[in-house]
Formats: sequence, structure tokens, C-alpha cells
Amino acid sequence: MQLQLPIHIPSPAPLIEHRDRILLTGSCFTEHMSGRLAQAKWQTLANPNGILFNPLSVADALVSYIEHRVYTEDSLFYLNELWQHWDFHSRFSNVDKATALEDMNRSISSAHRFLESADWLIITLGSAYQYFDRHTDSREIPVANCHRAPGQWFEKRLLGTDVITRTLQKTIEALRQFNPSLKIMFTISPVRHIRDGIIENNRSKARLLEAVHTLTEQNGACFYFPAYELAIDVLRDYRFYDIDMVHPNYACTQYIWEQFTYTCMSEKAREIMMLMKDITTAFQHRTRFPDTRAHQQFLGTYSRKTAALVQAYPYVDLEAERAYFDGHASL
Repeated sequence: MQLQLPIHIPSPAPLIEHRDRILLTGSCFTEHMSGRLAQAKWQTLANPNGILFNPLSVADALVSYIEHRVYTEDSLFYLNELWQHWDFHSRFSNVDKATALEDMNRSISSAHRFLESADWLIITLGSAYQYFDRHTDSREIPVANCHRAPGQWFEKRLLGTDVITRTLQKTIEALRQFNPSLKIMFTISPVRHIRDGIIENNRSKARLLEAVHTLTEQNGACFYFPAYELAIDVLRDYRFYDIDMVHPNYACTQYIWEQFTYTCMSEKAREIMMLMKDITTAFQHRTRFPDTRAHQQFLGTYSRKTAALVQAYPYVDLEAERAYFDGHASL
């Protein structure tokens, strides 16, 4: 008996290797995937502007990394006792103006340097709805985050498929000029934007899907991974969602992660991930009796394993783990 709809997931060519550098940007679903990659010791940089939902904000953020854009004090605004910027998530907001600005510019600089030599860019789009600020300027300004500003400051607009496609196409061209070897993978977040309404959310996702498939058909080295379809059509049950019935739960994200690893990563990359998981799991182990012979043997075993991995895969950062197993650090 078949209990799930079958789905064919085309693999990218080439497959993702563990040595590859991966920049991820987009919705909160990006945080799930980037966290798993980081735990397996991939070289990643996730959401330099913080979480971004709509394609205009994602495109503008990517262009800012290419340009190495420098933000100035006059681009910040003060609201709810915090200095903020429309282009950045609220995790960059701060009571101190200079600190907020420094954090934003530092993140852009890091993204610029990382993108120069990145092998992969993974873009997760969440919503085709765009908010425009019409309060602080005579022009309408697309915003990435409303920062709990009064609703009357904004106009909410469902972007057309042509606008999304055209904007992202220009961004792809700019990315290719900046880093010709960059490969791009698009995903659509399975998180339902229920505040927009169920019907409205489906219209939004449909426009994102159509735009992304047009882009992958028209551009070489652009691929699509069906995270959205895996959650909505294959799993297709509320038991795979959190209590809010909107956000995928651990079982759902784990299933999507497994499908991603088996269809998009090389066999060698998966083998290395298992080795790294063994090290990171041991690193998280804490004992009540650190002076026992058993614990010292445990540390010695993993000190040797870590040293062997560092020698075999010098691009992997295992300094914290190595210091702990060698007895130079305790957490």
C-alpha cells in the first residue's frame, strides 16, 4: 500500500560537496536548514540581514552584498526606543545608534567577503506580499521588516509574477558578474503566512513558485529544491506542524533535511557529515565526574578523532572541540 504521494527530486549538477561555501538567505525556514548545516560543520553564512520574507527584500540584500553597501546614520530611524533600519531584521536594532549601525555594516562586509568565494547561494522565499513605507519619504520605500510601526504607515501589495521574475533575474545577472562560479538553489518556504489569509497565502505561494520555475528554466546553474511540496503535498498532515498549525515541526524539517541531503549532496559529503556529527555530539556531552578514568579515556579518544579530521579536512573549524577534548577548555 502506498501511503505517500511519490515525488521526483532532480539533483543539481554538480552535487554539493562538504568543502563548498554556502550562503543562505530568506525566510525563517532558512534558519532551520542553516542550523543543521552549521552543526555538520559546513562553511555557511546565513541571513546577513536577518530573516527576509519577500523577493524584493532578498534581491536588495544580495545587491547590497555585491556593492559592499555602507549604511549611514541618516538611514536609521528611531521607533519604540530602538534605532532600526527597514532593510534589516529587528535583531540588528539597538538602543544605541552607533552600535546598531556598526552591527549592520559589519554584517554586510562579512557577506560581501563570503559571497566573493561562495560556491552556493540558497534562497528561500516566503511571501509575495510586499510592504511599502509611505510615511517617512515622498517616495514609496519597500521594507523588509515593519518593526511594529503603525499599520497606516504602509501599503501592502501582492507582487506580480512578472515583477518577481524580473527583479530576481537582474539579481542573478549581478551575482554572476560578481562571482561567475556561483550556483543558486531556490526553495519556497512551507510556512503558511496565515495572517494574510489562507486564500491569499496560496496566491502568494503560487506567484513565487511560478517565478522561481521560470528563473530555473532560463538560467544555467540555477536549481529548485521542493521543500514546499515535500511539506504540503508529501507529508500533508497537521501532525507535521507545530501547535500553531502553521510552522513545520521537527519531524517535518527533519524529513525535508533528509531529502535535501540525499538528493543535493554527494555521497562523500554525507559520509563527512556523519563523522562531524560524531564529534559535535561528543562535544556536547558533559559529565558530573570529569576526573574519572572513563572520562579521560573518552576525551583522549575524541581528541585523536578530532585531530585526524582536522588533518583530513583542514577547511573545517574544529578549534573549540579540539580545545575541549585536549583539556584546554571546559564548558
